[in-house]
Amino acid sequence: MRKQYKYYDFMMAAFVCVLVCSNLIGPAKVTQIDAPLLGTLTFGAGVLFFPISFIFGDILTEVYGYSASRRVIWAGFAGLAFASLMAWMIVALPPAPFWDNQHEYEVAFGSTWRISLAGLIAFAVGEFVNSFIMAKMKLVSAGKHLWQRTITSTIFGETIDTVMFVPLAFWNTGIIPNDKIPLVIGAQIVAKIGVEVAFTPAVYKIVAFLKRAENEDYYDKNTNFNPFKL
Repeated sequence: MRKQYKYYDFMMAAFVCVLVCSNLIGPAKVTQIDAPLLGTLTFGAGVLFFPISFIFGDILTEVYGYSASRRVIWAGFAGLAFASLMAWMIVALPPAPFWDNQHEYEVAFGSTWRISLAGLIAFAVGEFVNSFIMAKMKLVSAGKHLWQRTITSTIFGETIDTVMFVPLAFWNTGIIPNDKIPLVIGAQIVAKIGVEVAFTPAVYKIVAFLKRAENEDYYDKNTNFNPFKL
């Protein structure tokens, strides 16, 4: 880190919390809604909250720069990996004879290793693509048109995340029929981008506040964009 910041640690904690909750709680429920113009949309409930992690990524990159965002992404990756491991171990522990909730617990928290691994891979790739595009567009635009950077980076990041995650997690599993996977991917991409657009006014306010409070508006002119460099 270049200097001590007032709110960076809070942003990191919020990012990891949203990420872990959306991946641990959200996938247990599949919901279906009838949307105007779009028709019937079917998606995991976590898709409503997971995009918030990309919003945090946008804010972090815009204010603190790519390298600071990279540290947060890896912190989120570690938190998500630990939560997945913990859930797997607790589900695998033999239940007490008088405890009758094992099946329900498995449904809620028993994601297979394949789904957990797919989530980790897709998250890491999608977040780094999001942060990279955000940082590069800021240089090209000289810091103007924040909404263009947030939405464009989210379109690429969330699309890559979803296109990777859904087939890696569900292809040939029977959980989602193979012929329905493109529909699920499309619905999730639309929902995730919609969340980003809806939060754009709030992003403007948060970014403006942080830039004033931190006295920081970082431009990644000489940044090493290697995602594995901490």
